[in-house]
Formats: sequence, structure tokens, C-alpha cells
Amino acid sequence: MDHTATDEALMGAALCVGRREIGHTWPNPAVGAVVVREDAAGPVVLARGWTAKGGRPHAEPQALARAGEGARGATLYVTLEPCSHHGRTPPCVDAIRASGIARVVAAIGDPDVRVSGRGFALLRDAGIRVDVGAGAGEALIAHAGHIRRVTQGRPHILLKMAVSADGKVGLAGRRPVVITGSATRARVHLMRATHDAVLTGIGTVLADDPLLTCRLPGMEERSPLRVVLDSGLRLPPDSALLGSLDVAPLWVIAGEDAPAEAERALNERGVEVMRVGRGGQGGLDLDETARLLALRGLTRVMVEAGPRVAGAFLRAGLVDACALFEAPVQLGDGAIDALEGLPLAALNHYFLLAETERHGPDRLSIMRRR
Repeated sequence: MDHTATDEALMGAALCVGRREIGHTWPNPAVGAVVVREDAAGPVVLARGWTAKGGRPHAEPQALARAGEGARGATLYVTLEPCSHHGRTPPCVDAIRASGIARVVAAIGDPDVRVSGRGFALLRDAGIRVDVGAGAGEALIAHAGHIRRVTQGRPHILLKMAVSADGKVGLAGRRPVVITGSATRARVHLMRATHDAVLTGIGTVLADDPLLTCRLPGMEERSPLRVVLDSGLRLPPDSALLGSLDVAPLWVIAGEDAPAEAERALNERGVEVMRVGRGGQGGLDLDETARLLALRGLTRVMVEAGPRVAGAFLRAGLVDACALFEAPVQLGDGAIDALEGLPLAALNHYFLLAETERHGPDRLSIMRRR
């Protein structure tokens, strides 16, 4: 039987389910699973499962538990190869073998060396049919953070930018200005809710005093971890970031020579301070910063910063995708360019346009690494 069309559709359902906690399952990937039984009228979805907040329990055992005895002889659709190693929970392949599932359809394999084909092999050894590839393109995007972390030792990094029609981000003298409309700001809050962390620089903190939380109604608890690049530990004690630690945690990346007393003061308020060496042009070493964040479990990081930090991440080759919001306003020749040291058109060198959206009068271009 040719299952291609059905498999693609049902994998789409699993991918949709897996997005329920995306941004909140780190260090684990946000996996989706669907248990399906074929009957005379066609496929029937018996149960769904997704990786829970904090990364456990995993998607597959949740879906199988909800399906109960109905899983026997059924098909399990899962967006990533089931794990085969012992961690804080038993391997998902054990739950699948015990459930009586007859067939597993997975979108992609897991490049984690602890799994990487072993999960599929164990299932096949148990007499379970395994098919791989349905929905693979979408799964690679959905699991880009996990893949990047286990293969490259750093998070998947999205650069978010909001620019005027003439490619500017602020007024002369680095004065902040509202560029985009309320619909765009709501979209940005949703983007924050789907990332493990939002990263900014101390320059943006001093100029804008941002919160970097998700403030959509009913979604404040989905606010991401906040990360500030602050080489000299200049974070003001009365900043909005420090005043909102009850909403979301704050990490600060400092230089090796930053004052110890400033670090102690931040520690006393519940802020975690990490130190890295210097990189190009006297700034913090961004490669070391990215590796450090991955070691701490982060898989998806959104950079929401000023021209200096945005340009530095681009030049370092660390940006995997870009969300460019463009508003139909002009700020004039004296305004601040979007990227320090780079023309805005340089984005076309790094990225290919993947999709566009309209949010009121503003246009969002979503671009992915070439």
C-alpha cells in the first residue's frame, strides 16, 4: 500500500502537536507524536503526545499512554527518531516496543550520537516496520535547534530586526524610536514565546530598558530566558530586566575582567553571570558565548539587539535565520543604520527568502541561511 499522502498529512499533525511547547523543552527537542489506527473509513487518530515543558516526559510515551490498548497494531507518527538511551527517563523505544505498535513513521533521524540510527534499528529488531522521511523538510526546521546543538555545539540563532523603509533602526544620537505597529509587536512577542532565550546587548538595555518578555494576554508564563551581553557589567540595578526576574530568569555574559563586586551584586538578586574572553573588535567572543549557551542547554536563541550586536553576530557566521520587519516610515539620512559595519543588503549574501507575512502596514520577511 502507498502510504505517502496519508503519512505526509499525519506527520503534519504530529509536527503541529510538537510545536505546543517549543521554546520550553530545552535541552530536549520539542517532539510531536500521533497514534493512528486504520479502519474501513480511513485513519483514525487515537491519541497525541508532545514533549512536556522542561523536556520530560517525552512525546512518544505520552501518546502511547493516552492510546492505551488501542496502540496495539496501530501506527505511531513521530517527528524525530525515538531515543534509545537511558537518561532521566527510560528510552522511548522501550515504550514503543511494549505498546504493541506495528509501524513507526518518523520524519527524520536524530543526529545525537546516543541515538543516530540506533532507535530505528532497535524498533526493526523488534519486528516493527519503520519508515523515515515523511515531513522531513518541515521537521528539519522544527528541530533545527536540537540539530545545531548536537552537531555544532551551539544553539540555532534567529536574528530579529525591525527597520524603516530607508533601512534605519533609530534616530541620530542612538535615540530609540517606535518603527513598527502594534500587529508587528504582537508577532514579536509570539516569537519570543517560541524561543528558549532572547539575547540582547548592554547598549540596547541602556538605551531602551527592554523587558524582553512575552506580554500577549495569558502568555506571560511563556516568556523566554533573557541573556544580556555586558562585558563590563554595567547593567543598571533599576533596569526593567532586573525588575522582572519573577517573570523570567536573566543570564549575563560578562568579560573576564568585569568587576567581581558587580557580579556579586547580580548574583545576590538571582542573576547568573558567566564570563567569556574577548573576540574581534574588542567585543565579547561570540563563538565562545554560543558554545557556552549550548552547554547550558539552550537550543533556540533569538537575537533582539542593536546594530552593533546584530552586525557582530552576522560577521561571526552565527546567524541561521533572520526575521526582518520592514515598516513604511522614513527616518532620514541622520538616523542609525540597521547593521553596524554592514549594509542592510548584506542580508541577501547570508540568507535566502523563505516566506513573507503582513502585519498591518508592516512586512515580515523570514530568511534562512544559504
